[in-house]
Amino acid sequence: METKDYLNYVVREIHRTIVATVDDEGHPVTAAIDMMDCDDNSLYFLTAKGKSFYDRLVKRRFLAFTAMKGEDTMSTVAVSIRGKVRELGYDSIPQLFEKNPYMHQIYPTEESMKALTVFQIYEGSGEWFDLSKKPIERASFTFGGAEKKTEGYFITDNCIGCGSCVAVCPQGCIRQDSISFQIEQEHCLHCGNCMTACPVGAVVRR
Repeated sequence: METKDYLNYVVREIHRTIVATVDDEGHPVTAAIDMMDCDDNSLYFLTAKGKSFYDRLVKRRFLAFTAMKGEDTMSTVAVSIRGKVRELGYDSIPQLFEKNPYMHQIYPTEESMKALTVFQIYEGSGEWFDLSKKPIERASFTFGGAEKKTEGYFITDNCIGCGSCVAVCPQGCIRQDSISFQIEQEHCLHCGNCMTACPVGAVVRR
């Protein structure tokens, strides 16, 4: 999938997210926030200007969230995103209410809607994690010009082909086609068993 597909999945298929921001003491604080809309490179949500959540957004201009869909753990798809936010104001509130009509039950009048403001997550990175697939499926993505960083476990040229890592990989995602072995990143759990088991320190975490 492309980045726009992940963002659209968050809005259309999951919608409700648990967002983390940081308070004045540097402690994380969570809030349940609906992602109201998206485009190819950003997400949009709203909040009331009287909330502490609003204050944290304005001060920090950064958040992280996880959105999950599934009946149980083994049927779950999770999308986690962290990124920069900016306030856009009231102008697009009517449009967001039109796309999310249930909001009229919470803020039923035009006067009450004036308490709200829109935020855009305009730059960030994310991870897709699908436990319903066998083996599991994971993917990373960026949007809004954020730099894509390589993360996970990798087998270096120090590999001696002993197979110790293969024996402890819960997803069987280490290829032995050649030495050095290779980890299939799209199926890796990031459990770290391979690094622990390697007798020559050939596995590194980035």
